[in-house]
Amino acid sequence: MARRLGTSITETARLVGCSRSAVVSIHAKWINDGDTSNRRQGVGRPRVFKEKARRRLSRLVKQNRRQTVAQLIAQYNAHPSASVSEHTIQRTLLDMGL
Repeated sequence: MARRLGTSITETARLVGCSRSAVVSIHAKWINDGDTSNRRQGVGRPRVFKEKARRRLSRLVKQNRRQTVAQLIAQYNAHPSASVSEHTIQRTLLDMGL
């Protein structure tokens, strides 16, 4: 808004409390896109367990709540398209609250 009112880049940077280059890049983004929000996608490796896999694991746990993680892994990996490590199963179970 300060740039729209005619203040210089240096004055705007001092007013906002950031560098001149930040003012220039944000102002250019505002002029070009009309928006300054960051639309960056999630970072990191994609999750192995999608929602469908989590539901399947939950069903396996609820069938027999006394089975060990090793038994769960054997049951889960019996499916042709599944190959999941023990650590992933444990982390997912903890995340699901089971």
